[in-house]
Amino acid sequence: MKLSRYEQETIVNYNAGEQTATLCTRDKAVMRKLDMLVADFPDTYKLTGQDEVSKTYSFPKSHVSYRKPRVVSTEQRERARQMMIAKNKAKGD
Repeated sequence: MKLSRYEQETIVNYNAGEQTATLCTRDKAVMRKLDMLVADFPDTYKLTGQDEVSKTYSFPKSHVSYRKPRVVSTEQRERARQMMIAKNKAKGD
């Protein structure tokens, strides 16, 4: 079944009283990432349900992360650009 981009939602649910988070998704990219985590870490990540368009996973809520945006200075950006140029030249040799 083809879903619109709007319908490809992901919902993370947890509360203060439990140690487990539940993630329900209809986004194929998120499913692939979580399926890999389930395969690589079966004691931590569990597939708890699925239907034709969605999958539901459970994992410790401590694995839910909030991060502040990364700030990259102009100097850091230029260094990274120069490293990529050097790396690409080395591949071409």
